[in-house]
Amino acid sequence: MAAAQLSRRPRAALRRLGRTRLVIILGVLGPGLIAANAGNDAGGITTWSVIGSRYGYSLLWLLVIITPVVAVVQEMNARVGVVTGRGLAALIRENFSLRITALAMLATMVANFGTTVAEFSGVAAASEILRVPAWIGVPVVAVVVWSLITRGSYRKVERVFLGLGLIYVTYFVAGVLAGPDWSAALQGATTPQIEWNSLWLFTVIAAVGTTLTPWGQFFIQAAIVDKKIPWREFKYTRYEIYAGAVLMTTIDAFIVLACAAVLYPHGIVVDSAGQAARALEPFLGSLARLLFAVGLLNVSILAAGVLPLATAYVVCEAFGFEAGLDRSWGEAPIFNGLLTAFVFFPALVAMIPGLPLIPVILVAQTVNGMLLPIVLIFTLSVINKPSVMGGHVNGPVRNAVAWTFTVVLIGLSVALLVSPFVS
Repeated sequence: MAAAQLSRRPRAALRRLGRTRLVIILGVLGPGLIAANAGNDAGGITTWSVIGSRYGYSLLWLLVIITPVVAVVQEMNARVGVVTGRGLAALIRENFSLRITALAMLATMVANFGTTVAEFSGVAAASEILRVPAWIGVPVVAVVVWSLITRGSYRKVERVFLGLGLIYVTYFVAGVLAGPDWSAALQGATTPQIEWNSLWLFTVIAAVGTTLTPWGQFFIQAAIVDKKIPWREFKYTRYEIYAGAVLMTTIDAFIVLACAAVLYPHGIVVDSAGQAARALEPFLGSLARLLFAVGLLNVSILAAGVLPLATAYVVCEAFGFEAGLDRSWGEAPIFNGLLTAFVFFPALVAMIPGLPLIPVILVAQTVNGMLLPIVLIFTLSVINKPSVMGGHVNGPVRNAVAWTFTVVLIGLSVALLVSPFVS
């Protein structure tokens, strides 16, 4: 009897340890998955839909390369947030001049405004596909998003955002329904095909800019700080970030698969995710159209909430204003005012009749891609300072990945800028 009791004790202890770890994982879950999911916003769905319809499977290799880059960069920013207890914007202000900080914030606000307009454009497109007029759908979503992020606590907002992320399964279903050529997809994922023309360069930079966004780096670090994740639990956040990176790029891959399998063979090049939803219907039926529409509405709502948050965090951190979802209007008027402005003004712009939505979306993603190296240089400068990070500075592998990616992206941006003059 005594021996049996002794044998049960280790098992009971292991079960308690397992439950404790599960509680910790669930407790830190949030920033990494939200940042990854929000990267698949209306601009992201549009960009990858265009890529699948225009280039078929030939750019899938880009997702294979960018997945570890997303994981490394997101982990770097999250680690800085945990170690320093401050957001990236605050660290830029502390380690660089006020003029550089102001320029960085201005560029970020302009890019974020354009991207938020793209999110509400996605709401408008999805509403129309679902037979709801845009002038009803967009204001309703704007009010719901504003109410959530200004009236809810951090925990409540985080749970809603994580719940919205579950709807991404619609794109997996659409990709499978399309019946892609898996051998061609495997070749596209493993054999890079490169074209040196303005359109290809523009598309690749837009794809990078919509997958690894500058605002996403500010958001994940600010969210980590707002959530107050301790260093002893950071390993679970790291796992979450890695899982989020894989999930995000896998969703993108299935969007490409759907459009490459159905639209590319017929020479149908779409200009938006909404048009992709309509174009798929004759081949896959109304279910595919509804799946794309529901997915587009979901990603647009998620990003329309996260982007104003990221913008408010960035500006308030950079200039020392009070910030946080748990702070009232009286405690953080600038923070809440920016949230309000970056919800309702982009929503109004998105409803302007005749607005060229697709150029707005694609240009916003390309601007994001060209701004990203600047954000990465700031991050790498901070994370490699022992005076800031102590013993948690970057190792050689992470530095090699991040710096190589930064240099390549700068090179692509320069090539895009000069391509009109040499083509």
